[in-house]
This record gives sequence, C-alpha cells and structure tokens, in this order.
Amino acid sequence: MELWFTEMHNENSKFSMKVKKHLFSTQSYFQKIDVLDTYEYGKVLVIDGFIMLTEKDEFVYHEMIVHIPMAVNPNIEKVLVIGAGDGGTLRELIRYQTIDAIDFVEIDKKVVEVSKEYLPFVNSGFNDRRIDTYYEDGVEFVKNKENIYDLIIIDSTDPIGPGEGLFTTEFYRNCYKALKYDGILVNQSESAYFQEDRREFQRATEKLKKTFPIATVYQANIPTYPSGNWLFGFASKKYDPIKDHKPTEWKKLGLKTKYYNEDLHKGAFYLPNYILDIIL
Repeated sequence: MELWFTEMHNENSKFSMKVKKHLFSTQSYFQKIDVLDTYEYGKVLVIDGFIMLTEKDEFVYHEMIVHIPMAVNPNIEKVLVIGAGDGGTLRELIRYQTIDAIDFVEIDKKVVEVSKEYLPFVNSGFNDRRIDTYYEDGVEFVKNKENIYDLIIIDSTDPIGPGEGLFTTEFYRNCYKALKYDGILVNQSESAYFQEDRREFQRATEKLKKTFPIATVYQANIPTYPSGNWLFGFASKKYDPIKDHKPTEWKKLGLKTKYYNEDLHKGAFYLPNYILDIIL
C-alpha cells in the first residue's frame, strides 16, 4: 500500500508527496511535529500539518533569509534569530566569521531536539560557540531591549498558533527599538498567490512599512511551499537592499551557495505586478 502526505493549501488546492516512511511524530506543548522520509524530497519536517522544510529545497529558504541582509551590511556582528528551530538559518549565519554573537530564541525546544536527531542537513547550525540559546517566546524576549542588534531574523511558522504574535505591530516596534541605528530586520512573509495567504502577507507588510523608514519585499522560488513563490520582508533604519547592496564585498567572502548569488540578490526585489498592487 502506498503512503502519501498531503498538505491542504486551501479548500480547492492541495500538495502531495509519496512517503517512504513516517519517521517520527509527537505532540509538543505548542504543536504537532512530524518527520517524513519521502521519495522525491528526502526528509521533510511537518508542523501542524504544514511543510516547514524539505531536504531537497530547504537551501533556497535559508540562503535567502540570511545572505540577502548579510550582503547589504557585511559588517553585521550581533544577530537575533527568532524561530528557526530546525537550525537551517543558524547553519547559514555561522558561515560568517565576522559575526560575533547570535541570540537564538525558539519557543518550542522539541523542534530543536527533533531536528538534531532527524535532520542532519541543517542541524550543524546548532554547533557554534557564538550561539546563545533561549527557549522562550520571541515576542517577550525582544521587549525592553534597545540598540543591541545589527540584524534580526524572524524565521517563524505561519501567523497562527505559536507564530501569531510575531506578526503584530507591537512586536515590530519592539524589534525596531532592539536594533542599532543601522539595523536590518528580515522575516518570512508567506505568499501572495492564494487569497488566504495574501491577506496575512499584506497585513505584515503594511505593519513593517509603518514601523521602518525603509521596508520592502523580496521573493524566492521554493517548490514545496504553497504556490512555489515565497516572500520575505526586508526592513531597515538605514540600508536600502538594492542601493546599499555590496556584491563585491560579499563575493570576497568565498561562500559557496546553491541558490543565492549577487545578481539574484537584485532580481529578488523585482516583483510581479500582482504583488506590487498589494504593497504599493
């Protein structure tokens, strides 16, 4: 008998993959966590029925959420990462020797434990002396912090359940205060293709625009995410992601990537009209 996993994108659309084996399943205090071994996509992390990452295409997401801001300001030294319990974002960040310290805040310790055991292609991100780990709510963690971070990365789940508070105006304002005078914030911003996701994307983008003097959106092609077209928010007190892009400096670092490159950096901010109609 064949085993398939299906993620419902909405009542009229779904995405399926054939499963070799259901490796792990648990219900943490916050959410249901599953790990699948699939024929086409390798190991897959599923939370509350939604695909968080697959072994085959996770590099797209993690490279784009990290290397975009790092190529705008290569002098980033102190980073706050909220979410990212699978370790992929940390894996990309620790490749930068210029970074002095990373505060890693994840509300669900079980996600980290599962990743360490079942997802070796991302869990190397946890093994670095510069990382201080906090298992607590990122919304509460960032409160009352001022002028600390050069970069904040919000690598959250969808704006439901544990991730809901990471999409509020109050949270973005607290992040603004926690950033230094030239700080950058990057967050995953859903997709704008399906109506339900579009609503959340629009709300998050509007809040960032009201909070930061520079706020925009960029995109990446992630085949296993709804619609395949995924969006990220870029907000900063000082830096424009295109005008202040430093491709020459970034290239000198010699970092090997599978998706991100200097030309794609610029192209990621050139958005289709249906997205521009939402954000402009």
